[in-house]
Amino acid sequence: MTDLAAREWRLIREEAWDGPMNMALDEIAAETAADGGPRTVRVYQWEPSTLSLGYRQDPATIDWEYCEREGITVTRRPTGGGAIYHDTRGDISYSIIAPASELPGKLLDAYELLCEPILDAFEGMGVDAGFATEERPKIYQPACYLRELNPAHDVVAGDGRKISGNAQYRQRDSVIQHGSLTYESRPSRHLSVFTADLSPASFRERVTSIREQAGGSRTDAVETLEATLGDWADATTGKWTEDELARARERAQTKYASTDWNRDRVDPV
Repeated sequence: MTDLAAREWRLIREEAWDGPMNMALDEIAAETAADGGPRTVRVYQWEPSTLSLGYRQDPATIDWEYCEREGITVTRRPTGGGAIYHDTRGDISYSIIAPASELPGKLLDAYELLCEPILDAFEGMGVDAGFATEERPKIYQPACYLRELNPAHDVVAGDGRKISGNAQYRQRDSVIQHGSLTYESRPSRHLSVFTADLSPASFRERVTSIREQAGGSRTDAVETLEATLGDWADATTGKWTEDELARARERAQTKYASTDWNRDRVDPV
């Protein structure tokens, strides 16, 4: 449990939303926290499978025709880094959202604090995971999981392969940290979303998964992550209000599903 647990937190257990809605819900939760409402820890699934682009991602690196043909939604994150393919089954995602005034002022200090429950969750799943102990060169910069590994922020399994991508940004005086835990890796599908000719073997050399490291079901992994986040924040199981859902649907449509945002990085909101 953290000192933040003295505040009001809600745990929103795993829900399945499309890419634009997942990003919009993070923003709305940030507004709720900034306006004096509860802080939020949430676990979520991407339905359908989604490619989330880093904030500064060059759209020319993406095979848009492949994504459309395969039914993969594409949306742009407000966080940096490379693109991540979020498979409906293979990905488990989370967000932690609280007022910035309640968190450390330095980015890396806040990042490490908010990664504590994620590392605890991996331990609960039987996965030896922690921050990378050494730098490793990039394989392909536009892909989040193939960028250079940095001990300051990359979470890897005990064998040094990346197992989770995490990032942080501010919205309406709140901090949003969201991340992706790889339950099951699908290298060929992950790499096919890019225009470059990339080797699945290279991907497997750099990326691993909960299933590969520890086995167990996806349901068990999700329940472990939910329990760890809830204990860390001393959160009460909650849900979105009707107003939050309505605002998130509008934000998803006007921003995260828009061509202006996803192709040109122009925020229509």
